[in-house]
This record gives sequence, structure tokens and C-alpha cells, in this order.
Amino acid sequence: MLFQACFSLTILVYFCYICIDHFGLEVVFQNKIIKGVDEITETFQKVEEDKRNRIIKAALQEFADNGYEQASTNRIVKAAEIGKGMLFYYFKNKETLFQYLAKYSCDIIMDDYFSQIEPNPDFLERLRKAAKVKMKAYTEYPEVFNFMGNILLSGKHELPADINEKIEKLKQTGYALMYNNINTSLFRRDVDVNKAFQLIRWSIEGYENDLIGRLQGKKFSSVQFDPYWDEFYEYLDILRKLYYQ
Repeated sequence: MLFQACFSLTILVYFCYICIDHFGLEVVFQNKIIKGVDEITETFQKVEEDKRNRIIKAALQEFADNGYEQASTNRIVKAAEIGKGMLFYYFKNKETLFQYLAKYSCDIIMDDYFSQIEPNPDFLERLRKAAKVKMKAYTEYPEVFNFMGNILLSGKHELPADINEKIEKLKQTGYALMYNNINTSLFRRDVDVNKAFQLIRWSIEGYENDLIGRLQGKKFSSVQFDPYWDEFYEYLDILRKLYYQ
């Protein structure tokens, strides 16, 4: 499954940021403390790290695979190897757990992904390199990206205002990383740079709409992305030939 147009980046940029083939590597969660989660007591943050990571990983994957409505806390506790009563000792209900995971995922993307991107003045090269950074982020946090891909593409579960604010911040950050400080001298001299840049963005938006249609309803974790990566790079090369010197 792919991120829906939630980060107001194009789906192409989602591809760079969110979508990549699963490498089958075990996620290793950092000892990350979630800030601003009023619903969660300090009890869960004080849980032994390995146990806390098992719960987070199991819950992220369960929601990613089945969506909010069909997600089972029984499957979560089984995968995490804990008692069901213990899960509800940390989280008062499934909704609270879901919101915790959404905030956790937003923080991961902002702190451990976006912060690693160094904008290149070459817009098309920036897209290409951002995709490579995304590879590393996904291999470290596959469940995070699967989870966010599910909830944002399905759009079936309403998120509270504070989580939507986090997502809006991701939108703004992602947009700036992609579109700020572009070196327009790389464009051909016989074309209007502003129009050329706009045409590139329109091309990307068209590709976005096409991808949404092709991937709508599919499970993020079940999609084989290699063909899409190849297609993505081919389109970047075509755009370079059309608009660059």
C-alpha cells in the first residue's frame, strides 16, 4: 500500500519517502520516547526496551495488515508475547494504542528520515537521492511505513486534531525538502524555467494520480515495488532530457 496524498508531496515523492520494497530485515526500534502523548502514562515508556519494542512492532504490523476496524488485539498480544491484560494496562483501549502508534510513526519519519535528507539543488537528482535515503529508513522501520501507508491510503479512520497537526507539519517539511532552493540554471536556456518547472510538477502529479489508481486497495506490505522503482527512474531520465541542458 502507498501513502495517500497526505504529505502534500506528490505520490512520486511519497515513493521516495514512503514506498519501497520490503527487504525482509528485522526492524530495530530505537529507545525512542514519544513526546506529547497525553493518553499514555509513563508506565509504558518505562517498560523494558525489548518488551516495549515487541509490542510496538506487533501493533504496527497488525494495523498495517488489517486496518483499524479489523485489527485484533488478540493477535497483537500473541505476536508481542504478552498477556492481553498487560496491553490494556499500558493502553486503555485499541483507539489509544492506535493514536500512540500514529504519533510514534510521525516522529520516526520526521526525526529519523526527513532529518537525514540533504536537499540537492538539482531537483531531479534530489528526487533520486531522497529515494536512496528512504531505502535506509524503510529497512530500519518497515512496520512504521506499512502502518502509515495503510491508515493514510485507506482514509477510513479519523485521526484526532493533534495527530493531524503532526501530519500537516510533515507535509510542510516534506514539501520544503523537495521544492525549496532549486538550481534553475540547470534548465535549458530555450525554455521558460518557471513553465518548465511547472510542467515537471504537473507530470509528477499526473503520475501520482495514475499510481493511486493502480495501487488503491492493495496492502502496502504485499506490493512488489521494483517495477515501480524502475518506472520512476525512467520518468526522471525522460524529464531530465526534456528540460535540462
